[in-house]
Amino acid sequence: MDTSNKILSAKSLKSKLAALKKAGNTITFTNGCFDILHFGHVTYLEKIKKAGRVLVIGVNSDKSVKSIKGSNRPIIAQDGRARLLAGLECGDFVTFFDEDTPQNLIEFLKPDVLIKGADWKGKTVAGADAVKKVEFVKYEDGFSTTNIIKKILSCES
Repeated sequence: MDTSNKILSAKSLKSKLAALKKAGNTITFTNGCFDILHFGHVTYLEKIKKAGRVLVIGVNSDKSVKSIKGSNRPIIAQDGRARLLAGLECGDFVTFFDEDTPQNLIEFLKPDVLIKGADWKGKTVAGADAVKKVEFVKYEDGFSTTNIIKKILSCES
C-alpha cells in the first residue's frame, strides 16, 4: 500500500480539508519533529484520532528541526519522517512547515481543533488563537527522541 498520497503541500491540503469540512468532518491538527518515530509518538497519535475527525500532522521541516534542536538534528530527514507518519493508520494527512512553530500553517489550514501534549498546558500554544478548541493529551512517560539519542550515544562509550 502506497501512503505517499497522504503527504501534501499546505496548498493542496487546504482544498482537501475544505471539502472534508463541508462534508461534516472535524479537522484536527497536531505537530512535532517526529525525529526517530517511537512508541510515545504512536500512542499519542492513536489517542488523538477519534471518529469523525480528520487528523492532520504538521511536521517540522529539516530546516525547522535544525533551528530548534541544533545542527546534529534531525536524525531522519523530513521525507523519511513524513513517510513513517503517513504509514500510520491514525494520521490522515501529513504536511511540513519551515518555521519554529506551526502558527502560520495553522492560520492557513484553519483546523477546528489543535491538539498538543499535556506538557503544553498553561503555556502559550502556537496557533491556539486560530482554532475553535485546543485539547491536551498526556504523553507516555519515559519516551522522548532526545532520551533515545542519549541512550544510543552512551552505548558507544
